[in-house]
Amino acid sequence: MSNTISRRALVGGGLGLAAGALALAGPAQASPYATIRVASFNIHHGAGGDNVVDLERVASFIESWDVDIVGLQEVDRHWGERSGWADQPALLAKRLGMRVVYGANLDLAPPAEGLPRRQYGTAILSRWPILDWSNTLLPKFPAGEQRGLLRATVQAHGARVTFAGTHLQHTSAAERQAQADAIVALLGQRRTVLVGDLNATPEQPEIVTLTGVYADAWAAVGDGPGYTYDALNPHARIDFVLATPDVRAVGARVVTEAAAASDHLPVVVEYRVRKGTH
Repeated sequence: MSNTISRRALVGGGLGLAAGALALAGPAQASPYATIRVASFNIHHGAGGDNVVDLERVASFIESWDVDIVGLQEVDRHWGERSGWADQPALLAKRLGMRVVYGANLDLAPPAEGLPRRQYGTAILSRWPILDWSNTLLPKFPAGEQRGLLRATVQAHGARVTFAGTHLQHTSAAERQAQADAIVALLGQRRTVLVGDLNATPEQPEIVTLTGVYADAWAAVGDGPGYTYDALNPHARIDFVLATPDVRAVGARVVTEAAAASDHLPVVVEYRVRKGTH
């Protein structure tokens, strides 16, 4: 089966009326709306179900989705032997011809003097200009692993949006709740897309905190349970693509073919947003 997801196939019947209206308007009348395709993918430092680290395999899948912006979790940057000490965000950006920003949530001293620091965190890849970006560390409990919120302002198809990626704590619901509260306080409530491995299912309070502000694309336009974990035996939906109400989801897919590339399945969502900066 081909891994390619055409834009027509992704939106399916959900965009039928809007597409028809645009067709009647004729090619000379430009739409005031932009269509932006985004994705969330926990790449497990490039290790697939076969436990082989293969960054080209990850890149090939991302390339096949025709995305404008993708948020990645569990990304190594000179982290260690498990990923060959590679700068994974830089390698993926070069391979895909995309811009990249990286949030180093773990930032350790190098293994030897003169070598790069060991880093682990999240990344955002964009086909479109990244106007500014920041990474903010989220609340951490004593036994927890440091997590962060990586934000970028992206100008895509004539629309300016805030795109944010995160990876919440996997061992503590209370810690995830503190992190969710911080994310709501940190992010704006206009033209914002939030993606990530949230390590909790939709009914859990920390997710309800987020979906009370940012609409869950899968709940709105997804088909089926949308399970994303684990890749070889999907049984839980813990990877999300969320957005403010002014960014409207018109199609969503969990890419089951990507099971070979990670222990999570990616989520690809298509949005419509009014062009401009406001």
